[in-house]
Amino acid sequence: MVRWRMTIVPSRSKGSVQQAARVSIRLDLASGARVGPGKIALLEEIARQGSISAAGRSLRMSYRRAWELVEDLNRHLGTPVVAAVTGGSGGGGARLTAEGAALVAAYRAIERATEEAAAPYLATIGEKEGGQG
Repeated sequence: MVRWRMTIVPSRSKGSVQQAARVSIRLDLASGARVGPGKIALLEEIARQGSISAAGRSLRMSYRRAWELVEDLNRHLGTPVVAAVTGGSGGGGARLTAEGAALVAAYRAIERATEEAAAPYLATIGEKEGGQG
């Protein structure tokens, strides 16, 4: 069973132009895992960088914090989402497992579907917010 919550948060862009509301998704899985934009961004960055430590640096996160987030997912999902890659001359690294890639794909699909479903409502909320300034 997947429970989810939707949070409407303002865009983090700077500037005087009013930003549109957007949807932020966090999945609370029956296993106890909590999957939100931070963990998904970390997994995507690990896939891009090929390293937990490089992914953490890219996201301004310590290696320890990045490792803890990955281990939390591995423990709660019961299967690794990131696998170590033994290194040669350049050292080791990390890669997403098939389960990790599937988790990212499912999260992004849920996010897209939710954004599409919420768009008319967010536009209405935005109109009301804009009129109160």
